[in-house]
Amino acid sequence: MNVPFTAEEFMGIMRTYNLAVWPAQIAAYLLGGAALLLTFRRTRYSDRLVTYILAGMWLMNGVGYHLGFFTRINPAAYGFGVLFIIEGAWLIFEGVWRDNLVFGRGVDGYSVTGWAMVFYAMILYPLLGVLSGHLYPFSPMFGLAPCPTTIFTFGLLLTGRDGFPLRLAALPFIWSIIGSFAALKWGVYEDTGLLVAGLAGGILLVSRKRRDRGEVTEKSVVAEGL
Repeated sequence: MNVPFTAEEFMGIMRTYNLAVWPAQIAAYLLGGAALLLTFRRTRYSDRLVTYILAGMWLMNGVGYHLGFFTRINPAAYGFGVLFIIEGAWLIFEGVWRDNLVFGRGVDGYSVTGWAMVFYAMILYPLLGVLSGHLYPFSPMFGLAPCPTTIFTFGLLLTGRDGFPLRLAALPFIWSIIGSFAALKWGVYEDTGLLVAGLAGGILLVSRKRRDRGEVTEKSVVAEGL
């Protein structure tokens, strides 16, 4: 796959973006921490607040990063920006308007994997970036850059229960394929976790959907028998 910009140009745009939005990096971590707290100390509005936080990150990526900066070196970023804005709006529609998203409910293999992805996005991703020589302000930051935000999204979706349409995970999956290309081309090794999160998250979300449908069908059969 050919790209219309160099690694130096990409890192330069990341530096310009990070310096322009400072101190939004701190706010992103505070909001991410608040989202995690809301999944453990649940209130009536926990799921909606987590949805707003997650949607806000996607909108920031779409408007701030893609349309505001990445378009300077990559014309495709106009399309990426629109897709990220759509995902942010869709999250609000499903999680707030329809109240159809639940985060942090129960403990099973799906949620454990989800928490591992959240930990990777917030902690391991930047640490691996440092080890790879991608120091701030040249490094993609949590909540403000597409790749760690996508990993975080898959993680939160896996911590909850089923009920939301799988289409909600389609755009994060598409970006996990597109974004992880940088890991192979430019040695951004922290983005290998994006590809893993996309593939594993997609498979597990489909698996959970099928499992829950089977449980509903089984309960319906038992109820009819009674």
